Amino acid sequence: MSDARSFEPTMSIASPDVGRDELRRIHDVLRSGHLSGGDEVDAFGAEFAEYCDVAHGVPTSNGTTALHAALVALGVGPGDTVLTTPFSFVATANAVRHAGADPVFADIDPQTYNLDPDSVAETMADRDVDAILAVHLYGCPAPMQELRALADEHDAALIEDAAQAHGATYRGDPVGSLGDAACFSFYPTKNMTTGEGGIVVTDDETVAENCWEFIDHGRDGEGNHASVGHNFRMTDICAAVGRVQLEKLNDYVEARRNNAAEYTEALVGSDLVAPVEPAGSRHSYHQYTIRCADREAVQDHLERYGVPSAVYYPRPIHEEPAYEDVTTSLPAAERAADEVLSVPVHPDLSARDVRAVSLALMEYDQ
Repeated sequence: MSDARSFEPTMSIASPDVGRDELRRIHDVLRSGHLSGGDEVDAFGAEFAEYCDVAHGVPTSNGTTALHAALVALGVGPGDTVLTTPFSFVATANAVRHAGADPVFADIDPQTYNLDPDSVAETMADRDVDAILAVHLYGCPAPMQELRALADEHDAALIEDAAQAHGATYRGDPVGSLGDAACFSFYPTKNMTTGEGGIVVTDDETVAENCWEFIDHGRDGEGNHASVGHNFRMTDICAAVGRVQLEKLNDYVEARRNNAAEYTEALVGSDLVAPVEPAGSRHSYHQYTIRCADREAVQDHLERYGVPSAVYYPRPIHEEPAYEDVTTSLPAAERAADEVLSVPVHPDLSARDVRAVSLALMEYDQ
């Protein structure tokens, strides 16, 4: 075994890349005196929508408010049921409850960690479902063709939670263009950031108008407060940062993919299970997530190499205290929560860092 101490890399599980270009654009906004709801927000919404190959982009204050707005804009509310994954950040299900609807969970594919279409079909056969909220977990696109067919069969809306999947594609189409609406987060750890922020993208003009109204206190196109909404608006400062970050997004994703490819090569023949990239999909590797039978032992091993790690997520949503009223058994999600472990894959890693992570993964002996 090589001497891990000779590497001693200094790295973090995530590292937002915000530099001079972002600072210059922030300074321009501050000098303009127009800090909220101005041209930068409009421009960022249009540019990100174009990146996703859709017609409309509605920037919001964060990814959770984007999900909430999209659900309401599609008519989801009290008495409705939204089918989603139990293996995601809790915001996915929280947004359903914020909209007044009830989340119901189907199990996941143990290889991709995304919704298993067979489990979705079984769940939808037993109860009415008004919408499917599919998560592209870790940057891996969900099986949208199968989910679209199920949504159409049951007359349900299909929404993408793409909070971790900026720059991913599915069968040649960008994530964000695959559902009736899609939601992204721009939290600092994401593939691109605005500091805090989110966006709803859609090809449906009515859905976009409903989102704009909902995030601005119910204000309609004529300036009337036509409904009861929220203040979920993005600031011009955040939007200005996002416009710069969007210009770098493809490079960020390519760097993540290159780092991931090196790790996957290092894991050939290992007891540790590398993430998969389904045929026809382009994974954007928000996280590089392995599976291991003894997670604590792997974490201790990585720590000796100076490699940080994190667990996303240690509990499926239906086992969180806030969801103790949900009684269900979802074995694939529950097992994943016990076995997944993520290592740094972000673009700020040096070549030396990537080699150290690769070596640590390669030399783990279960």
